[in-house]
Amino acid sequence: MSKLNQLLSLAELSPAMLNDLLNLALNVKQQPEKYTQALAGKSIALIFEKPSLRTRVSFDVGIYKLGGHSVYLDQQNGAMGKRETVADFGRNLACWTDAIVARVFSQQTLEQLAHASHKPVINALSDLYHPCQALADLLALKERFGDLSKVHLAYVGDGNNVCHSLMIGAALSGMKMTVVTPQGFSPDAQVLLKVQKIAMDTGAELELSPHLSAAAGADAIYTDTWLSMGDKADPELIERVFKPYQINTAVMQRLAVKYFMHCLPAHREHEVTSEVLDSEASLVLLQAENRMHAQNAVLISLFA
Repeated sequence: MSKLNQLLSLAELSPAMLNDLLNLALNVKQQPEKYTQALAGKSIALIFEKPSLRTRVSFDVGIYKLGGHSVYLDQQNGAMGKRETVADFGRNLACWTDAIVARVFSQQTLEQLAHASHKPVINALSDLYHPCQALADLLALKERFGDLSKVHLAYVGDGNNVCHSLMIGAALSGMKMTVVTPQGFSPDAQVLLKVQKIAMDTGAELELSPHLSAAAGADAIYTDTWLSMGDKADPELIERVFKPYQINTAVMQRLAVKYFMHCLPAHREHEVTSEVLDSEASLVLLQAENRMHAQNAVLISLFA
């Protein structure tokens, strides 16, 4: 596997590197005893500008299972860029820690940390990307279907950071992906250009549509919250615009989709009904479990 130096976006990976990471994650999941000392002597800083359940616990527990040590820093320890600059924050952390995991508001913050610290930085969520989530999702699909290039994934909802990372992951894997968003909520244009460029090399297919019917026949349908954490849009407007895109049992049956996916937390009876979220078709807990295994694969690769 080519050397992994950081993970700010899945676009930094080649198709082979992504495939190797997923295979490693599967091996870590199936044979954890092989990796109990993979991070022995390593200390990882966990910076959180945003609250979290899955990201914080999966990284904290995962690092422990690999024999490493994590240091949790929320904004009570001093907001980056306010108490001191992001660059100074990164330079100081580099004096003591071996890598930085950061869940931040801005992708620019990650880039500044990586540049200043010269230590590996892992994107645990930014405004543009959520690569660790996408890795966990791809791992779940790999476990269900095997060859990802044969999978058709549909994403329904806001063209947000989760959507961006899924698009890149799907393109690298040679998958078919259908992205269904309301008018005005499409994925970022620059991200779209990156995805299309990758797809030209891998044979992946990407379809964009405002119509839910475009997701018909997908192997899995994925949605996310209609209003991302920290967004200041009018909730009533969002509810009105996105209500026709709710995933419910009738939609699952009409589109003939086998599996349902969501990065969580879910707003029940909004983007998805409890009936679907808690059904046998739902992969949400598998996705959540796989966060730790996928992230551990990234950490192991950084220090290999």
